[in-house]
Amino acid sequence: MRAVTVTEDGDPEHMTIGEVPTPEPGSEEVLVKVHATALNRADTFQRRGHYPPPEGASEILGLEMAGTVAEAGDRVVDWNENDRVFALLDGGGYAEYAVVHKDRLMAVPPGLSMQEATAIPEVFLTAYQALHWLGGVQSDHDVLIHAGASGVGTAAIQLARLAEAHPYVTASAPKHEVCRDLGAEVAIDYESEDFAERIDEITEDGADIILDFIGAPYFHQNVSSLALDGRIIQLATLGGSTVEQVNLRALMAKRAQLFATTLRSRSLAYKVQLTQEFASDVLPHFIDGDLQPVIDSVYDWTEVADAHRRMENNENAGKIVMTVVS
Repeated sequence: MRAVTVTEDGDPEHMTIGEVPTPEPGSEEVLVKVHATALNRADTFQRRGHYPPPEGASEILGLEMAGTVAEAGDRVVDWNENDRVFALLDGGGYAEYAVVHKDRLMAVPPGLSMQEATAIPEVFLTAYQALHWLGGVQSDHDVLIHAGASGVGTAAIQLARLAEAHPYVTASAPKHEVCRDLGAEVAIDYESEDFAERIDEITEDGADIILDFIGAPYFHQNVSSLALDGRIIQLATLGGSTVEQVNLRALMAKRAQLFATTLRSRSLAYKVQLTQEFASDVLPHFIDGDLQPVIDSVYDWTEVADAHRRMENNENAGKIVMTVVS
């Protein structure tokens, strides 16, 4: 099969489409003919040699895909040839075929294209895990979402709104309209405003949940923005990972809870449980229109270098999708 290969760690120009062995499904796995895949920050880090895949995972880039069932293992009974499916992957999405465990597959909701479906799994599963499993989101919670126009950010806005919480975001000014259209009640320009001051103005007691991708530069402001018994969910450290002069008493005064999480390295059982719960409780909302995948742009996969540049230049609002099979 053909797949995107990285000839050497570094810039986007080091990616090319080449021939690699087609994966074979195990007894509880499904081989999917990939129609579309989508970009994630992890892909750019892996391309540069900074984020190796978990042991046993495909070394091919790509953490999600949508396509049709091509072949099923002998212990697979729920999926049949040509079923429209999508899934979060540990790797291997930038290819003509991908293998995934049968219980991590989800059926593409009626009315959604393959491009729309592939824009769902990584960002919505990450946001769902953060808000519900770790954040314990409840109605009327004040939720601060950093990088609100990112893929996970746009998913988190919608999931917070669906939970009848109050989503507030930080984003650059040109991306505020996208966030508001999805349900953000307030959009804060991180380039010109102090988000801690704005949260103090907006909320009565501070944010009950903060989803953060930035890391060290936001840590002290996050603590200041937090409500009593609030939770900070650390999803990435794009701005740096070392925090200077941490005042533990500030955390204690807020009775703060800090959760640091990743999803790719979780166990199969964890990912299956998360997928099954999401498919049952959340996926139907894509059918009735309460939720929607947010697509920034669609590239042919032969334009993978351009797609990566767009992400690394922070030009996207929502998901960058690549079509593999038209």
